[in-house]
Amino acid sequence: MFETIKNCFKNKDIRRKIWITLLLLLVFRLGCYIPVPGIDVKTFGEAIKGQSFLNIMAALSGGSLSNATLFALGISPYINASIIVQLLSVGIPALERLSKQGEEGRKRIAQITRILTIVLAIAQAIGIIVNFGLRGSGDDIAIKLTFFGSNSAIGETGAKWLAGIFLTVVYTAGSMLVMWLGERITEYGISNGISLIIFIGILSTAGNQIVAKFLQAFGVGEFAGAAQPSVLWEVLGFVILTVIEFAAISAVDLSERRIPVQYAKQVKGRRMYGGQSSVIPMRISGSGVMPLIFAFAIISVPAMLASLFWPGSKFETGVAEWFSGTGTWYGQLIYMVVLCVLIFLFSFFYASMQFNPDDVSKTIQQNGGFIQGIRPGKPTSDYLKKINNRITLFGAIYLTIVALIPSILAVILSAVGLSTDLISVFSTTGILIVVSCALEIDKQLQSQLMMKNYKKGFLK
Repeated sequence: MFETIKNCFKNKDIRRKIWITLLLLLVFRLGCYIPVPGIDVKTFGEAIKGQSFLNIMAALSGGSLSNATLFALGISPYINASIIVQLLSVGIPALERLSKQGEEGRKRIAQITRILTIVLAIAQAIGIIVNFGLRGSGDDIAIKLTFFGSNSAIGETGAKWLAGIFLTVVYTAGSMLVMWLGERITEYGISNGISLIIFIGILSTAGNQIVAKFLQAFGVGEFAGAAQPSVLWEVLGFVILTVIEFAAISAVDLSERRIPVQYAKQVKGRRMYGGQSSVIPMRISGSGVMPLIFAFAIISVPAMLASLFWPGSKFETGVAEWFSGTGTWYGQLIYMVVLCVLIFLFSFFYASMQFNPDDVSKTIQQNGGFIQGIRPGKPTSDYLKKINNRITLFGAIYLTIVALIPSILAVILSAVGLSTDLISVFSTTGILIVVSCALEIDKQLQSQLMMKNYKKGFLK
C-alpha cells in the first residue's frame, strides 16, 4: 500500500485528487470541533455513554456526537437513508426501474436519498436532543436553557421548545454539510467520500482516546499531578490486540470461494468464441459491515422509544438493561443473544439481495457456460444457492464474533479492575470498518494508477 501511495504522488492528476481529498477531510475535522452554543458537553456525553448504537455513531462522527459539536450527527443519516433506499429498490417496482435506467436513474435515486437524509437527520436530532439533552432539570440537564432567553419571560417549557428547534436546525444543517463533503470527495477525490469520512472519523476518535491515555499516564494537562504509569499497559495491550484483529480481519475480508466455470466453444460466422475457463468469486464477507450496522440500529430502538415515551419508569430501566449491553449479567446475556439473532437474519437478508443464483445461472447458460459436474439450469442454480448459504453462514458467525468481542473483553477487563475506554471507542466493529475502508482506498488508487499508465502507454 505504501508503494501505491508513493507512485500516486508521482502522477500529477492523482496527486491533485489526493490534495483535494485531504483538504475536504480537513474541513470535516474542523467542523467536528465547532461548538454549538448552550450545551454542557460533559453532561451530554455522559447521557449517551451507555447507548451502544450512539457510541458507534460517536465513533463514525469522529467523537463529534459525544462533544455535541456542529457535525454531531455526522454521516449516519445519509448512511441510513442509502440503506433504506437500497432496500426499497428491491420491493418497490418504480425504484427498481430507476436503478436500471443508467446515469439518469442514479441521479434521481441520489436526489431521493438526499431528501430522505434530511428527514432522518431531523428525526435523529429530535430523538437525541429530547432523550439526552432536555431530560432532567437544573444542573443535570445538558442544554443550558438560560442561553436562549430568560426563563422568567418565556418559562422553562418555552425555553426547552426554543432550544430543541434551534439545535435540530443546527444539527440537520451539519449533517447535510457532511453529506455534501462526502459527495465532493467522491466527485473530485480519490475514493468513495462516505467511506473516507467514516474512516477518518473512527481513526480520529481512537487517536484522541490514545492521546488522553498518554496524558493520564504522564500526568499532563487535565491529569496534572496525578500520573498513572500503569495506564501504559492498557495502551500496550490495546495495540497488540488491534494488530492481531487487523491481521485476522484482513485475512477474512480478502478471502473468497472461487467456483470454476467452463465455456464451450461456439462458432459465430467465421470466428470461434469460448473455449475458456473463468471463475465466480464469492466473498466470505461480501455483505461487509452492513449486517452489524443494521443489528445495532434495530437493537437500540426499544431503549430509545422507552426513554422517549416512558422516561424514568421501571419499564424504561428494564428495557435499557436488556437492550443496551449494560447492567446485570442476565441483561448482558439477553443483549448478546438478540444481537446474534439480528446479525444472522440481516446477513442472510443482505446476501440474498446481493447474489441471485437464478440470474447467475441463467447468465452462465446463455453464454454457453457450465460448472463442471453440474447440469445447466436449475441444478446450477441450486448448487450456487447451497454454496452461497454456506458462505453466508460462515460470514454471519464471523460478524457475530466481531460484534461480541468488545462486550466479552469489557466484562473481563471490568472483572479485573481495568478500564474499558479504549475498547468502547475503537471496538472490533470499528476496526472492521477501518480495514474495509483501507482496502477499498488501496484498490481505488491501484485502479487509477493502472488507468493512467494504460493511457500513457497507449498514447505513446
